[in-house]
Amino acid sequence: MDATPVTVLKGVGPRNAERLAGIGVQTVQDVLFHLPLRYQDRTRITPMGVLRAGDQTVVEGVVEAAEIRFGRRRSLLVQLADGSGSVTLRFFHFSAAQRANLTTGARLRCFGEVRTGPASLELVHPEYKPVAEGEPPEVEESLTPIYPTTEGMHQLAWRSMTEQALLLLEQQPEALPEWLPDELLKRFSLPELGAAVRYLHRPPPDASQQLLLERRHPAQRRLSFEELLAHQLSLRALRLRQRRATAPALAGNGRLRQQLLQQLPFRLTGAQQQVVGNIEHDLARDRPMMRLVQGDVGSGKTVVSALAVLQVLEAEHQAALMAPTELLAEQHLQSFRAWFEPLGLEVGWLTSRHKGKVRQQLLAAMAEGRVPLVVGTHALFQGDVAFRNLGLAIIDEQHRFGVHQRMALREKGTGKGGVPHQLIMTATPIPRTLAMTAYADLDVSVIDELPPGRTPVSTAAMPDTRRDEVIERVRAACSQGRQAYWVCTLIEESEALQCQAAEDTAAMLTEALPDLQVGLVHGRLKAMEKEQMMQRFKQGELQLLVATTVIEVGVDVPNASLMIIENPERLGLAQLHQLRGRVGRGATKSHCVLMYHPPLSSNARERLAVLRETGDGFIIAQKDLELRGPGEVLGTRQTGEMQFRIADLMRDQPLLPEVQQAADMLLQRYPERVQPLMRRWIGEKERYIDA
Repeated sequence: MDATPVTVLKGVGPRNAERLAGIGVQTVQDVLFHLPLRYQDRTRITPMGVLRAGDQTVVEGVVEAAEIRFGRRRSLLVQLADGSGSVTLRFFHFSAAQRANLTTGARLRCFGEVRTGPASLELVHPEYKPVAEGEPPEVEESLTPIYPTTEGMHQLAWRSMTEQALLLLEQQPEALPEWLPDELLKRFSLPELGAAVRYLHRPPPDASQQLLLERRHPAQRRLSFEELLAHQLSLRALRLRQRRATAPALAGNGRLRQQLLQQLPFRLTGAQQQVVGNIEHDLARDRPMMRLVQGDVGSGKTVVSALAVLQVLEAEHQAALMAPTELLAEQHLQSFRAWFEPLGLEVGWLTSRHKGKVRQQLLAAMAEGRVPLVVGTHALFQGDVAFRNLGLAIIDEQHRFGVHQRMALREKGTGKGGVPHQLIMTATPIPRTLAMTAYADLDVSVIDELPPGRTPVSTAAMPDTRRDEVIERVRAACSQGRQAYWVCTLIEESEALQCQAAEDTAAMLTEALPDLQVGLVHGRLKAMEKEQMMQRFKQGELQLLVATTVIEVGVDVPNASLMIIENPERLGLAQLHQLRGRVGRGATKSHCVLMYHPPLSSNARERLAVLRETGDGFIIAQKDLELRGPGEVLGTRQTGEMQFRIADLMRDQPLLPEVQQAADMLLQRYPERVQPLMRRWIGEKERYIDA
């Protein structure tokens, strides 16, 4: 069925096939794995006397009265009764023919949601059909599925397609093979695949709608389990291929690292030293390092990566550092130039803005090995970029890139010495259960200690009705020689509107605080302007910096001790935690004010409470996962990586240890089932299966 095109199903012509392809449904197997969102119970007729608001149900009765009512909107009201009670049918859109059919004495069978009306319970725009007196109740035999859909594909079309697909499954059960061995199904109490699929498309009348709605039914658990297992196996396969590859063994002689450590104005923390030790060991081996370094905001990941680069340079290889945004890449460039230029080392700089002769000269220098380290954005993995001997690729904020992009950068170094080592850094702490699944191809190190001198940031939430107080607070902090950030967030996706809001806010604050020098940074400024503004703020020429969320990562101004975040309810917890990490970088007590727009939803209130109560990135990340889901925590909404059809990493966390055990069992005893299982769930979408 994984090779049978959806066009074999009646009613699926070229146009519908195109619509279905848009949501990833191309084969009959895809139709079977396209599960209902919810169900309607049309298996029984409910007496009107027991109806309650919120019920979705079938009723049958006789029309006692029908009239057109003229109020704010014209509506057709039909009074329907069945002896036990009555209900009003309300239609806002109706034709003359409908009006003629819905006359006193007509018997109707209706389906709809019961609502509380002005005078009685109502069904608004129910589905209905006339029935003859004494006609046997023709109700559904199973719960009626409601499918997630796309424009132009109606529920009746989905029911017809799934009906045909289930019939094919009945006729050819072998077309949907069971790749999980019997002993595994028994050990984890999982139903057989075909039975689970049939149940979910056509649940019996006594099925628990609550369990189905919460996606906790054993049949749903069965499919989630298999999908999680396929992803786990694919990441393990990737890890195995990486481990089989060779990489240059880069032990280095320690000379450059020693020089850097001597010039640093601080000592490494114990946690940093431990992670540096892990990396040193990995780089010295002839197998590619694949290490993820997690460290909370300000824990000192950059200096750890600098020491890794120097080890590679000591061994006469090149290194590349890739960051997701130009601003973050520029921050790294400044840090590395400040550390490396005194050691006589050149740091290259490559983004998509570099064009013409400048770009050609840099590419030639990289290809000839004259530039030991290049810092840049995704421009680093474009086709014409080549290195002479790339030994290490560092990727910052990995969740902003897909696995494919990591692989593309790795391939830049494929040469005589094998593939380059990879170091991946993130300031987004990832809960352990999620890391086990999302990064099963990586070794994980955690920098769980902040450098001495970092002060905890106290956080308060205030409604924007107290804006004047907040402005006074900024005035007071700056009059004491401190600096402040004012971050503008907007619900609109449009960058132009975000920048407009920041410009308006900067103008308002300049007027309200005439004694202060106010700067402005947003995504529409040219990189040079942005850089000049940041430098002026860093050097203390500006007391207040108004910015959009472009300053989320990488900006380090120790004298800044106050941050105002407008509309924090519109951002995720991890992003708010990142922003807050821009203050508290010096020895002065620092504060963050979350200035929200009331009223707050209960979810937003809970999120802001978490920030007030803790500064621990891991607690915040776990809460972010619970409140927003893994797609946003990992950034996969954007990259398309780790997208699940049925499984949900948050909901299915309890399955993950069993999935790990199942993966071990399959790899050891049923290796021939691994590839078909991965193909079923991941298909050709993810290049990393064959990477």
